[in-house]
Amino acid sequence: MKDIKKGTIVTRKSYNDDILFRVEEIINTTQGRYAILKGITIRIKANSPIEDLNILDKSMAKNEFDRLNERIESRITENRNFVNNYINILCGKILHLDGDRRYAEKSAKYYRKMGLNAIVKSVPENKQPMVVGNLIRRYKPDILVITGHDGMIKNGTGFTDIYNYRNSRYFINTVKEARKASVDRDLVIFAGACQSFFEAIMESGANFASSPARVLIDFMDPLTIAEKVAITSEEKNITMKEISYLLKDDNKRVGGITSRGRKKKYTL
Repeated sequence: MKDIKKGTIVTRKSYNDDILFRVEEIINTTQGRYAILKGITIRIKANSPIEDLNILDKSMAKNEFDRLNERIESRITENRNFVNNYINILCGKILHLDGDRRYAEKSAKYYRKMGLNAIVKSVPENKQPMVVGNLIRRYKPDILVITGHDGMIKNGTGFTDIYNYRNSRYFINTVKEARKASVDRDLVIFAGACQSFFEAIMESGANFASSPARVLIDFMDPLTIAEKVAITSEEKNITMKEISYLLKDDNKRVGGITSRGRKKKYTL
């Protein structure tokens, strides 16, 4: 029996070992032992029979972590010139709820190094609807990010069945609660993760959501959108063309509506 336990880094043989996962939990079922998996660099949640998993060599796992950190640092280096102390005073305030503790830590580090005004909270997806209202009233953000992990249980079918998505219903309810708590604020909301129920999230009141084509999204996608909104003047609109360009995507990973930037106008 393979020595697979919580925290083990694995890939799935049936998917040609294409995605790196961390084992979050091992469960016993009448069909055998299954692992609950969360993506290392992409925001997908899945399950798999133990027999379908390959344990990743520690050096290979380290290389993947290093590549992610290099991408984050590269983006910081590329964009930090646009977010200086002057802009930091004026840029929109970000409240980011992330269902993954490790992602929350990396997100907080990114925002901090970029000089952005951001509060990051690690909150499991199913708890997010219960806490978002109080957090909005406490921090009074201009931008709200609601994310974590998601995925379709039956990939490629059941696109309109909310119960075919692992966490989309929590994102939807969190957006609804956020709108109730921000009726007096022009709050820009991004919500979703990999393969999320895009249409339902948008209908619940989000400005931007994943994933129109039910594809995987990158760890950085929610951060990129929050940053763009935060440093764009409130006198300027942000179009999906601009968002797609930033993500190097053709509206498959993220969709949304034209929204105003949240950087305050400077007046003497």
